[in-house]
Amino acid sequence: MKLIIQPGDGVERLVKGIRKARKSVEIMIFRFDRPEIERALIDAVERGLFVHALIAFTNRGGEEHLRALEMRFLASGITVARTAGDLVRYHGKMMIVDRKELYVLSFNFTKLDIDRSRGFGLITRNTKLVAEAAKLFEADTKRQVYAAGSAKFLVSPVNARKELTRFIKGAKKDLMIYDPKISDRAILRLLDERRKAGVNVRIIGSVSGKRVSACELKRMRLHTRTILRDRSDAFVGSQSLRQLELDARREIGIIFREAAVVKELLRVFEEDWAASTDKKFEKDQKKAALPPKKALKKIVRSVSEKVQLAPVAKRVAKALRKSGNGKVKEKAVRETVQEVVKDVVEQTAKHAAEQAAKAVAEGS
Repeated sequence: MKLIIQPGDGVERLVKGIRKARKSVEIMIFRFDRPEIERALIDAVERGLFVHALIAFTNRGGEEHLRALEMRFLASGITVARTAGDLVRYHGKMMIVDRKELYVLSFNFTKLDIDRSRGFGLITRNTKLVAEAAKLFEADTKRQVYAAGSAKFLVSPVNARKELTRFIKGAKKDLMIYDPKISDRAILRLLDERRKAGVNVRIIGSVSGKRVSACELKRMRLHTRTILRDRSDAFVGSQSLRQLELDARREIGIIFREAAVVKELLRVFEEDWAASTDKKFEKDQKKAALPPKKALKKIVRSVSEKVQLAPVAKRVAKALRKSGNGKVKEKAVRETVQEVVKDVVEQTAKHAAEQAAKAVAEGS
């Protein structure tokens, strides 16, 4: 088994996997905007390989992109299937090469996830896991029912809750968790029970309620869902510990014990934990990025100062006098114009910030 770490490893391992394929590439897509991967898939078709893409029927705010991707793929000779609408969302990300090598990813095939977010991917040739992934791919492309055949290959909403519950219950010393949002009540109770039993529970991400605490990932955007247990076992996948992702969405993950991979995951977690709980680091980050209100005020002040208000005020006052308002003074007009400029700049800045936040949220 091999580990992909994002950001850092980029798309090279994925592109290399496609390029070395000899017979087939099967890929499950939720979000996609990487031309390097698209080009590699098209090249595979041109080499005579069977390339089959299973594309999500929807994602938040991006359906038009999914449909455009379908059309490009079809035009290039890639066989395309669309996921069914029976689940809230098809959020799993995986790729199978030649039915011999499986890629299970916590990140999407996007610039945001690969270049600017913490994410992990697993590459394995374990025959049981590859066979199970192929069975799931066929079931979802044909819109048939999938029956889980491995306790190590986790699929929501089929066996993920059961196996993740068992995995967490088995912790004796440590639980290190990456999760953007833990909110499932049963899981929260279980984590609290493990904590009270003496297990050191550390969470990077966010948690609902007050049973268990967490720290925010300071160094970058968090996207992975990963659990490390007792420094020997791990889970990497696409499902958060939320009811929706455990019970109503298609999510995919793997539980494994691979010493070299677990060691690397532990190293990255400890680095992220240290950076996220370091007060000096947090202080420096706040200094580098002003809080939203201060940032808005700074932008408004800067733009307002640069706008040449006097000529504008003079023209406005002249126009008003011509219209019959002879007592209008340029100073009063200038102050009014200045207030209008400030309002416009502030609203524009707020809108830009909201759009940026929305774009980040939709990336998950």
